[in-house]
Amino acid sequence: MTHRNKIRGNNLERECVNIAKEEGLSAKRAYASNGLALGKSEQVDCLVEGYAIQAKMKKKIAQWLYPKYHADDVDIVVTRMDRKEALAIIPYIEWIRLIKIEKEIKNGYEINTRPKKYDYTIKKRV
Repeated sequence: MTHRNKIRGNNLERECVNIAKEEGLSAKRAYASNGLALGKSEQVDCLVEGYAIQAKMKKKIAQWLYPKYHADDVDIVVTRMDRKEALAIIPYIEWIRLIKIEKEIKNGYEINTRPKKYDYTIKKRV
């Protein structure tokens, strides 16, 4: 029988892929959470527009990792361990929005972003 933590991890992987697909991005989950099935290292759980994702589901993580923990107007948390590169932590749906913008720019479209949360329009560049 599958362990509860494995089921939770699989659910997060499916959620990541489903959100990306709903937003019109290419996304694929690795068979048995093994990136070798996607031609990547074993640690890769899914691919979204070519970006390799390692999905981790934990019962509890540090609250300060969430931007809204600091204030409602904080969008990104940047953290760094000694002698390591800095990491930017943003909500997954915001990352998806940025990837969509990148994809549309590559495809010759102009993106008009609006300040309203996750609302944007796309128009063909002339």
